[in-house]
Amino acid sequence: MAARSQYEELARQLSAVGAVKRGLVRILPSECPGGTAGVLTLLAKYGEMRITRLAELLAVNMSVTSRHVTHAVESGWVERFPDPADKRSRILRLTPAGEELLDELTRRTTEMFAHNLIDWSDEEVGQLNTLLSRLRDSFSCRGSGGCTPGKHSGDCRAGHADEVHTRTPV
Repeated sequence: MAARSQYEELARQLSAVGAVKRGLVRILPSECPGGTAGVLTLLAKYGEMRITRLAELLAVNMSVTSRHVTHAVESGWVERFPDPADKRSRILRLTPAGEELLDELTRRTTEMFAHNLIDWSDEEVGQLNTLLSRLRDSFSCRGSGGCTPGKHSGDCRAGHADEVHTRTPV
């Protein structure tokens, strides 16, 4: 286990990551806030889904998810259609306009990181991706009812491996 001072420094460093997040927000078009970009990203990654599943993936409550989805639908980036298995429910799907916007967001994000990390090696960027993914997995695994990495066959992270790479800044 790391020394207390290392955890204190980690907390300071993660607080400073806010500057990176603000940089990501600044590159988003004004009509596409971060929450909406998150909706688009997850629909592109996982395909059609109910809003309840989307809320789980976003890790926010239904009212917040609903606001993001409503904005995306009104903007023409997402469409709702009846769930064939349960006509009372709706399925969300990315539209071609949403895919176009997501491609643009991906381009902007990639350019921003390429510009700001120009003096980083491929190995260093890979290490950062690996460690951030591991950090995220440690928090999701150790939450209430979660697993403890390394204590189950296949490791808890195996269940999250497909969540490592996203197309947008969220």
